[in-house]
Amino acid sequence: MKFEGIYTPVLTPYDDNHAINFDAIEPMIEDLINSGVHGIVVAGTTGEYYAQDTKERLQVMKISKDIINNRVPCIVGTGAIRTEESVFFAEEAAKIGADGILIATPPYALPTERENALHALAIDRAADLPIMLYNYPGRMGSMMGEEYLDRVGRSSNFCAIKESSGDINRLHLLARDYPHIQLCCGMDDQALEFFAWGASGWVCAGSNFAPEAHVALYEACRVEGDFDKGRRIMSAMMPLMRVLEQGGKFIQCIKHGSIMRGLPVGPPRKPLQKLNKDDKRQLEQVIRVMNQTVNQIKQEGS
Repeated sequence: MKFEGIYTPVLTPYDDNHAINFDAIEPMIEDLINSGVHGIVVAGTTGEYYAQDTKERLQVMKISKDIINNRVPCIVGTGAIRTEESVFFAEEAAKIGADGILIATPPYALPTERENALHALAIDRAADLPIMLYNYPGRMGSMMGEEYLDRVGRSSNFCAIKESSGDINRLHLLARDYPHIQLCCGMDDQALEFFAWGASGWVCAGSNFAPEAHVALYEACRVEGDFDKGRRIMSAMMPLMRVLEQGGKFIQCIKHGSIMRGLPVGPPRKPLQKLNKDDKRQLEQVIRVMNQTVNQIKQEGS
């Protein structure tokens, strides 16, 4: 499978009582597809899978897949602490016809590279689907190092990696030593660098509310090969990156940005809280300026 383009780790909408608003899933997904994203990730971290019970996760997976209806690839996250749980979600993803699965390191467990690889290989055997790895040591506590990559590389299903370590040396390592694994940006403020090193895709939470800007950067760098234009777009997006990454309010910002777009996503689930008024005002200003600047850059090139 070719993981090419902008993949959105879609939000889970809640009502004011924090119950899943299943009716709001369709307008979210339709907005993303109509805005030109190339794939959708269900049950990723941005979708708050960790705050949902098993029944809820399965419902969101099934409804989302039905709405997507093969128009773009549907990738299902298998994140869980126990291998048995991840295997279960992978099997369910295969049953609903998912196009691929996302495999992360089990959080909190701190497995060795061998243990982590055996975890991933067990999930692979259960689903037999194309796999995007998700390397995020800052959240999961363990790195998918060279031993890990060499072990999982024995299966051809491991065909992409979302690299979110933030370590630029990892980008160089993956691009040079693991060219058979498609490189996908998972560190938003390094998107330009990832594309310069040949990344085929970008898994970006901000595309929930600003898909046009994210698609514009991808097209400038990857489709047009115009890195001058790409740098201008990236420069316009950097203030947003800084706001998203400061103060541990990432999902809260993604939710509020989507509400600004008119999408009924509701609040995050506890322990996360809505943004306060000052944070909302700052985010709203940054998004408005970014969208205006990116639109101007796109118009100049048309």
